[in-house]
Amino acid sequence: MAVEYSVPLSDIIKTFSLTPICCADETDKVLIRSAEINKPGLQLFGQYQYFDETRIEIIGLTEMQCIKEFDLEQREKALEEFFSRRPPAVIITRNLEPGEVMLQAAKRHNVPLLHSADGTSAFMAALISYLNVHLAPRVTRHGVLVEVYGEGILLLGESGVGKSETAIELIKRGHRLIADDAVEIRRVSSRSLVGSAPDNIRHYVELRGIGIINARRIFGMGSIKQTEKIDLVLNMELWNPERAYDRMGLENEYTEILGLQIPSITIPVKPGRNLAVIIEVAAMNNRQKKLGYNAAKELLAQLGLDQSDAEDLPLQDDWS
Repeated sequence: MAVEYSVPLSDIIKTFSLTPICCADETDKVLIRSAEINKPGLQLFGQYQYFDETRIEIIGLTEMQCIKEFDLEQREKALEEFFSRRPPAVIITRNLEPGEVMLQAAKRHNVPLLHSADGTSAFMAALISYLNVHLAPRVTRHGVLVEVYGEGILLLGESGVGKSETAIELIKRGHRLIADDAVEIRRVSSRSLVGSAPDNIRHYVELRGIGIINARRIFGMGSIKQTEKIDLVLNMELWNPERAYDRMGLENEYTEILGLQIPSITIPVKPGRNLAVIIEVAAMNNRQKKLGYNAAKELLAQLGLDQSDAEDLPLQDDWS
């Protein structure tokens, strides 16, 4: 069964500096569970067929002007029916005055009525983005998340393979740590995942033989970041001489996380390999691929070969 997440209305009030108008005494107990919001234009004319009572309602200049043009009887009827549906909150943008009829209807049905100084479009965009993150489906993976040249790199692998040590080397080279050991991954849209660290272990790194260190304290504020989009998954595994590792990079591999396919590569680990440099190159190469450039395909084209001939090329140790 899917887990349902929520965010207290009080957190939204604090984040967006909203001003309570009425019925906002226990907003910490009002839980928002829908990332979608609504502007009740049609509802003011009695259209409630597809009305979702879990959404936050936004009243802007258009809705307020519509209410003002109603005569007193129409206004009372429309607002009474609207507030009787008891949406979790009604937010009026541009600090527009609600009017006595709206104020009384909100009080009767105990619906929090709030003010925002922002314009309607800007406020809605910011609120939707906020709710998408805080209500997103999520999963926790054992691994390390770092930002390398603007690319979010998720390092996965067995304990002891060297993920944390590699992350420290990357930090020393000017890159940033998001999470070590446990990475909380959220699906914030139909195309992207965002990773962060659980609050209680944020900025901490475990190094075998040394113990727990605080990366922010040792390397400074520039060495850490709160969240980052996951662009590439690197699976680190001990070198297996029996396994044939990808030598050309022509075939695209993916790792499925929360229903999304994320580009991934496998990095064999053995003494003498500079993993930090390899990950830097992987990050830059992944960015080039997103821009439409593939070095392996270009090489084959220059040699006059197609992809089926790639396995016959003398690469790496075969070159003299």
